[in-house]
Formats: sequence, C-alpha cells, structure tokens
Amino acid sequence: MAKRFSIDHQGWWRNLKKHRYIRIFLFALLGVLTYGLLVTNVIPETLEVEQGSISEQDIRSPLTIENKQETERLQQEAYEAVDPVYSTKTRYAQNQIERIQDIFSSVEQVQLQAAGSEDELQEQTINENELDSGTEDIPLEEQLDILKEMLPGETVDNLSDTALLSLLNASPEDLQIAQETTASAVYDVMTDEVKMDEVDEARDRAERKVDISAVDPQLLRAMAEIARFGITANYMLDEEATEDARHTAAEVVEPVMIREGELLVEEGQVITAEIYQKLSLVGLTEEVPMVYPYIGLGIIIVLLISMLAFYLNDAKTTLQSNNTHLLMYGAIYALTLVILKVISLMHGTDVHGLTFIAPVAMGTMLITTLLQSRVALFSSIIFAIIASIMFNQEAAGVVNFTHGIYIFFSGVAGVFFLGKSQRIIRMLQTGFFVAVINILVVTSILMLKNAQYSWMEISSNLGFAALAGFLSVVLALGLLPFFETGFGILSTTKLIELSNPNHPLLRKILLKAPGTYHHSVIVANLAEAACESVGANGLLARVGAYYHDIGKTRRPHFFIENQMKIDNPHDKISPQLSKTIIISHPYDGSEMLKQYKLPKEIIDIAEQHHGTTLLKYFYHKAAKESEDKIKEEEFRYPGPKAQTKVAAIVGLADCVEAAVRSMPNPTKEKIEGLVKKIMLDRLEDGQFDECDITFKELKMAATTMCETLQGTFHSRIEYPVDELKEKEADS
Repeated sequence: MAKRFSIDHQGWWRNLKKHRYIRIFLFALLGVLTYGLLVTNVIPETLEVEQGSISEQDIRSPLTIENKQETERLQQEAYEAVDPVYSTKTRYAQNQIERIQDIFSSVEQVQLQAAGSEDELQEQTINENELDSGTEDIPLEEQLDILKEMLPGETVDNLSDTALLSLLNASPEDLQIAQETTASAVYDVMTDEVKMDEVDEARDRAERKVDISAVDPQLLRAMAEIARFGITANYMLDEEATEDARHTAAEVVEPVMIREGELLVEEGQVITAEIYQKLSLVGLTEEVPMVYPYIGLGIIIVLLISMLAFYLNDAKTTLQSNNTHLLMYGAIYALTLVILKVISLMHGTDVHGLTFIAPVAMGTMLITTLLQSRVALFSSIIFAIIASIMFNQEAAGVVNFTHGIYIFFSGVAGVFFLGKSQRIIRMLQTGFFVAVINILVVTSILMLKNAQYSWMEISSNLGFAALAGFLSVVLALGLLPFFETGFGILSTTKLIELSNPNHPLLRKILLKAPGTYHHSVIVANLAEAACESVGANGLLARVGAYYHDIGKTRRPHFFIENQMKIDNPHDKISPQLSKTIIISHPYDGSEMLKQYKLPKEIIDIAEQHHGTTLLKYFYHKAAKESEDKIKEEEFRYPGPKAQTKVAAIVGLADCVEAAVRSMPNPTKEKIEGLVKKIMLDRLEDGQFDECDITFKELKMAATTMCETLQGTFHSRIEYPVDELKEKEADS
C-alpha cells in the first residue's frame, strides 16, 4: 500500500482542524508572521548627535511633518508687523455737540430760577433792563454755584468761572447766538479727522470760527473757551479692527513643512539648536519615544489580518469551512512574504532595480490555481500593502509606494491572465504576460520620477522586472505538485493528469473490466455536460465518473456489462450474496482510490454515487424466493447520499446510462421519458436531500443528458447487402 502524504491523512491534523479555535489560531499566526517580517522595516533610526557637534553625514527627513514651532514664530512676526488700525469716530462730533448744548441749557435753567419762575419771566416785558433787574434776585455767585452743581465735573474743570459768569450775564438772544455759533464751529471741525497730535490745531480752528462781532467780548471769550473744550480727538485706535487684521495676517502664513527626503544637515555642518529641533521633530534623536512605530505597525497588521479573515469567512469558497484549505492558503501567504523579505534585503547591492525581481505573481497564481481567483485578487492588495513597507529601505519614509504599486500590478496580472484555465501551457503564457506588465509598470515609474537614468540603469530595471514574471511561473509550477499532494487539493491540472488513460487505475479498469470502462466513459460524457449546464465543475464530474466504478475490478464478472459470452454467475448464488457483492463495489473502489492517494473529491463520488438506493432486481428476486418478508433496508446501499451537486449528477448519469443501454430500440421520446422517471424516482427516494442541488438544476441536468444520449444512441442507416458477395460467402 502506498504511503499517504496528504495532511488530511495525518491524525494530528484531523483532530486539530476540528478545534473550535483553529481558524482564530491560523489567522493569528499569519499576523505574527507578518509582524515579524515587517518589524525590522519600522525600527526607528536614531542618530547620536548633539547640539554644537559636527554632522558626519548628510541627514534627510524620513517623513513629511509640519514644523509647528517655526510656523508659530512666523505667525507671531506677521502678527506684530501689522500697524495699528485707526478710524474716525463719527459719533464723537454728536457727543460733543450734545455736551455744548447741555452747557447752554443749564445756563438757561439757572437764569430762570434766578428770575423767580418761567411763567413770571414770560409775563415780563422782554427788554434788557427788565431782565437785568430780574436776575438780581439771586446773586451771581450763587447762580455760579448752582450752575456748577448742574454741570458734569469734567465740564466744570475745563471751563473758567469767568466764562460761566459771562454766560449767566448774557441775554437769551445772545445765549441763543452763542449756542448756535459754538455748536456749529465744533461740528465743522469735528467732521474732519482730528488726530491725537492735532487736537490743539483743531481747537484753534474752532476758536477762529466763533470769532464774531455780534456779541459781547466777554461772551465771545466764553464761546471760544467752550469751543476749545468741545474739540477732542476723533481719529482713534480701533482695537477690534487692529486685532482682526493681526489675526488675518497670522492666518495667511503658510505652515512651515519639513518634506520627506529634505536635506536637514549636510556632512560637516554644525548642528545648531534649530537643526537639532528639526531632527527631534522627525524622530531622528534619542529624545523621541521609540514605541510608537511598533504600535503603529501592530495596528496595521491587525487591520490587514482582520480584513483578510472577514473576506475569507464571507466569500463563497472552500476557505469558508475547510480548515485544510485555509492552512494551505496560510502556507502560500507565508512563503510569498518570506521570498519578498529575502529579496528586499538585496537593496544594499549596487545593482539597479534588483528588488524588481520579486516574484509576487507566484503567490497569486498558486492561489488562483488551487483556490479561487477572487481570493487571489484580494491577496494582491494585501501583498502590495505589505511590500510597500517591506521595501522601504530605498525610500526616505516608512512606506515605499513605488514597490507597492509594482507588486500590486504584478500580482493582479498573474490572476487576470491565468483565469479559469490552469493548463501548463497557459501558466507559461501567464509568465510572459506578467513579465510584460512588470516592464510597463517599471517604465511608468521611471518616467514619473523624471530623473536622468543611464541606459544601463534602465535596462537593469526592466530586465529584472521581466525576469520576475518568468521566475514566478517557474516557482508556481515547481511548488504546485507539493501543495496538491500535501493538502489534497484537486486542481484543474491534477484533474487533467488523473484523466490520462495511462493512469494505473484506468488501465486496470480497461484490462479487467472493459465493459465497465466503456460504461464509465459514457457516464463521464453525460455527467460533464450536465454539470456544466448547472454551473458545477464539469471536469471533476468527468474524472469522478472515470473512477466511480473502480471497485468492480475486484469481481468484474459479477457485473452485467462485463459478462461477455459467459453465464451470469448470479444465477448460481443467492440474492443475498449477489446483493453483498454488488453493494460492496462503491466501498471497494473507495479503498482502492485511497490506496492510490486520489483526491477526496474523487473518493467521495465513488462512495456516494449510489447513495442509499435499493437493489430492486435482487430485492424482488429475494422476495419471491423467500417465504418470510424481506426488508428493503437489507437491499439498500448503506450510503452516504450525495453530498455535492457533482456526486448527485454522476450518480444520476450512472443510473441513466445503464437503463438506456438496456433499452431496446431507444428513441428520443423513450429516452426523455426514462430519464425523467429515473430523476423523479431518485428525488422521491430522498437521494438528493443532503446536497444543494435544486429541482430546476435537476431538470436542466436531465435535459442535457437527454441531448447527449441522443447523440450516443442515435439510429444508424441500414446498409444494403451485396447479394453476389453474400452468395460467394455462402458457397
């Protein structure tokens, strides 16, 4: 018996893969591996530098960051450079006029009190002599005191007693003239800008404006004094406008940025306090905490693995429930990252573009071939993000977008061109296609950099990019058999290999049971066409049909298709023994397939193609020969029933082919009726209860089988017999 190398045949894995936390463990293991491979790429680079020392090398910024201290300094300079904002206070003129009017109003009130009352004053004959005699009721000194009490303190402090007495002695007409003249003069002067250093000049102008000859000289001096008092500065500092202007000037200042790759210190340059502050700001001094890059990388890895886990658990692939396939995906993922890491360490060589030789398409091609193309596409994104950090030695910062873009396109190219066809020639063509895409991507990258490259450098970059495509396909083809064997994967390539007639088991069927071989070929044609009509794996159905009756090779003559010119051995034995021989062939075949390490999918088809169907012929024969009641369960296959669409369709095709082959003079109508009856019998018998095939798909599969059978069992032309030759032959 051949040794089993598939991991599914190992006891430790069979027990471990059913553990409830195994998927969490596998994803955690991928996260730890990714972190371990990337941690060396984020270790902060620190320099042993001090203020006042001489730099031993050119130092460039590893990142882009704002120099907030320098920005604040420039903003403060801009703030302080703004001149104060002044504005004319138009309300000041009205305020001063109101103050002047208040003075004259107060004087009139004092005069009325001095005269006795306002009514008595109106009854008197208005003439100058009577007024003078009326105001003498209260002495001028007392009138002056009353007036000072009525006026604001500031007014009293700025006007002399002589001026106030002149107002008290003036007649109402003169007071009216004085008020209007003074107010007009003050208003005329205050409507213009009066700056702080121009107040005296403005007061002189107001004094000249009240210089009229229509009033008493003493009153005129009082008017001049009041006019000068009424003039004040109205062109003042606008604190709110000044503050707004200064804030606007500070906001206009552009942030001072330290750009990634910017030269901070030249070799031999003295490290000043300003330069040291910049070095600390970009994290190149020992004063900066070292833990943040590790935490940041951990967060990135957690996000990547979480997204990967969510996608793989949600996508409708075998990775959703098959932990063996998940382990295989993890192995491909880990192998791809390890290869990328090894190549990333070659950046220190003098060979230009050597890191472009990274064969990331190997990983995506293996995932496409062994699992699914959509999973490979998603993996391309993950590989690109990881590579952008892994290949950051050539970048000034922590991320190298150049290699990230290159890895992404290289990985995706392997998926798109390989597609659903995984033949060897197709994979070789894919390597060429990946090489072309790599060359195009590298060419675009060199153009985007707009640097002056020599032809030798360009050729080196493009050459390694092209070599990456061919290296990817060589590695993929070399590793494919190991993954297929180690994880029991049934790829298209493996199926094509198993369909080779020279396979030992197929040759065994052909030599020991030729009738079964012919039967299996027809069943393969029926099953493949039916599976493709419902979107199932037609190639798997064909190969599974080739091997589904391999168990018949142990006792080939007990099966009718192999009984050529011999008596039927079942006529000489009991129905119970015949039942035992017939029922054993799926399980004999399963054991033989396991011995030859065939994939589990093929073994399942062999075990499940009869399900739990009833051996009707031997059941009825036993019932006739026995006086006791025979139970159906004794003449049923023990199962299991079909678990997949492919197994269900192969079982249906097996039954249909045997029935149609035994039909005399098959016609289109007879075939369709028989196929429909067989399908309904199996459906009512519950043979499709444990698989996900629908009634609609069963009808489509049955229709396709009818079309295939009509081509196989078509009517033939009856050729005329040559009578002369017939006579000669008889003679």
